[in-house]
Amino acid sequence: MSETVTIATPVAPQGPVVPKPALQSPRRRFRTLVVCIVLAVIGGLAYWGFTRFKQWNARKNDQIPVAKVEKRDVSFTIVAKGDLRGANPETLIAPATGGNELHVTYLAKNGQQVKPGDVIAKFDTSEQEYKLKEANADVAEADQRIIQAKANRDAQAEEDKYALIKAKNDLLLTELEIRKNPLLPAITAKQNELALASAQERLKQVEQNLANRALTTDAGIAKEEAGKAKAASQAKTAQENIDAMTLKAKHAGYVSIKQNTNINFGYDGMQLPVIQVGDAVRPGMAIAEIPDLNNWELGAVVGEADRGHIKVGDPVAIHVIALPGHTFRGHIKDLGGTTGNFWERHFECKASLDESSPELRPGMSTEVVIATETMRGALSIPAQALFDSNGPSFVYLRSGKAFMRKDVKLIRKNETRAVISGLTEGQVVALVNPLEKPAETKNDSSAMRAAPK
Repeated sequence: MSETVTIATPVAPQGPVVPKPALQSPRRRFRTLVVCIVLAVIGGLAYWGFTRFKQWNARKNDQIPVAKVEKRDVSFTIVAKGDLRGANPETLIAPATGGNELHVTYLAKNGQQVKPGDVIAKFDTSEQEYKLKEANADVAEADQRIIQAKANRDAQAEEDKYALIKAKNDLLLTELEIRKNPLLPAITAKQNELALASAQERLKQVEQNLANRALTTDAGIAKEEAGKAKAASQAKTAQENIDAMTLKAKHAGYVSIKQNTNINFGYDGMQLPVIQVGDAVRPGMAIAEIPDLNNWELGAVVGEADRGHIKVGDPVAIHVIALPGHTFRGHIKDLGGTTGNFWERHFECKASLDESSPELRPGMSTEVVIATETMRGALSIPAQALFDSNGPSFVYLRSGKAFMRKDVKLIRKNETRAVISGLTEGQVVALVNPLEKPAETKNDSSAMRAAPK
């Protein structure tokens, strides 16, 4: 019987069995990536917010200029540009000569100093000189016709006188003949009676014709004299027009040439040029002014929105650009009508100077500061502390160690102060936006210079 022998193979010792890692699906990997990105963004925002908060607090504590809300008197002014002119100027007008236009042949220079009697402007007199010559010729012709009419009247008067004498003599002879009727045959006596009646009728007719001819002759002479008077009047008018077409100064001063309002083409909405030699102007149009240099005024253009704040008599401070360092005092004299396009409505106000100076000249440019009113004890802040982002006005109000936005109501504002409501006296507001990054400037930054001392 055979036996089966089993040989045991030695087995090496083994450690703990580690399972193979399972492969992640693509969807799980995508979720993991999204979570990582979100956590990174949140961390970045947190870091930025912390850094911003530190910068804001650092600026709040060290760099933000502030001011207190105060109750004080606030004066309001309006600043406008103007030009100097003499008050009560002598205006030289183009004469009304019956034509449509006048042509300038001579014109004094703008700003020229003149004396009384100096010629300022001349116009073309050719048409009026022609009318004067025609009228003088008509006068001479009328004189000749009058002389002829009077000569004819005198000659006719002699003929009529002779006819009257003859008619009277014929009547006298007939009357003498009729006295013989008692001695004459009846038929002859009847003839004498008829001759007497005829002589009487002839004398009556001669007398009537004489009276009618005298009236007719006198009427003809009167007609010729009326024609002469008409021609003489036309000659006088033409001469007066010629004289009027030379404009002379009545008092001393400086000439200010006016704009030519007779031209409109190409200057719609633009400033018109001044009148020049050769220009055509309308009768009655202002050509030049000679201001009264003892009294000065100026015209300033002011926006329509400011009209309600200006009234006659308001004081003004006038700075003449050509005379720096000197301020002239004056007051509002007159307020003109509103003009201009609908997007830029404005009006002209006139101001009188309360003082004068020999250095002033017409046309000098000026800056006018009009003091309109003063609000007493008004709650106000510096103008730069008021903000407006296309909506309600607001300020940055200090609250603890930070600033918060606070809406306020603007009542009125000038260049330096803003009168508001919605705050209380003593509260502190920022003069700059605390959320903006501070500019890297020197110690005398614009924000610090803007802060009130």
